[in-house]
Amino acid sequence: MSLVVVGSMAFDQIETPFGKTDKIIGGAGTFIAWCASNFTGIKQISVVGGDFPQSELDILTARGVELEGVQIKKDEKTFFWSGRYHMDMNTRDTLVTELNVLGDFKPVVPESYQDCEFLMLGNLAPSVQSSVIEQLKTKPKLIVIDTMNFWMDIALDDLKHTLSLVDVLMVNDSEARQLSGDYSLVRAAQKISAMGPKFIIIKKGEHGALLFHKDQVFSAPALPLEEVFDPTGAGDTFAGGFIAHLAKTKDISFENMKTAIIVGSAMASFAVEKFGTERLRTLTKEEIHERIHQFVQLSSFDINLV
Repeated sequence: MSLVVVGSMAFDQIETPFGKTDKIIGGAGTFIAWCASNFTGIKQISVVGGDFPQSELDILTARGVELEGVQIKKDEKTFFWSGRYHMDMNTRDTLVTELNVLGDFKPVVPESYQDCEFLMLGNLAPSVQSSVIEQLKTKPKLIVIDTMNFWMDIALDDLKHTLSLVDVLMVNDSEARQLSGDYSLVRAAQKISAMGPKFIIIKKGEHGALLFHKDQVFSAPALPLEEVFDPTGAGDTFAGGFIAHLAKTKDISFENMKTAIIVGSAMASFAVEKFGTERLRTLTKEEIHERIHQFVQLSSFDINLV
């Protein structure tokens, strides 16, 4: 059985208060793959143009990422996004979006991916996400979806249909409020859960993340960092750590999802330390274990009530 990841592989050009880049490798699927491959093998579904470096594909293959599901359209260009972050690093302006090959992307699930046990659907059009689910002959043990307010604005019906097919939804706090129509995140999670997902993860950036399941709630901390250079791939890296831990342990209990949230948070804290995937490329297992331990220490304490 396997972990299948669906998401964009792209070029980004980023400007923050601390620097800027030329075109660099980005995309939700790319960040998820770089992160998750530290823990387990991956089967990737995506699309790139002829301008996407073969060397990048070769590096992922060497890390245990299978690329049979990645379409290469040699005469077209790869998806490109450019953005500028404000000083708070939570708000940003999109400067350029060129869909290119992503504009008419129709994912195809290879026969060798039909053993999918865990499915991670990165942020894409809801109709594209649901098309992958519908191509699988056997329902995976767990389906996780990431989405954003853009799809709530222009494709709400498609999104609601996709939500009815999945087990876990990842959104940030403003997206949870928009989707539910409720300011209270507790009530928002309850309303979203009624749409289909059994588990709701609400990401709160520098304030951590919340996991909801029925009447259970878990609050994960965020690690205070001295320097944040680029938050672009933080959410996708979080998703990669989360789903990879579950796929590795094959345990989808609420208790193990709490651990997966910590793993995802730890991995996301690395991603923001440099631009793009640069920090993820140099990570060691020792660094990962130490960072996860730091998160455990943040949320662990003894107390004596007199």
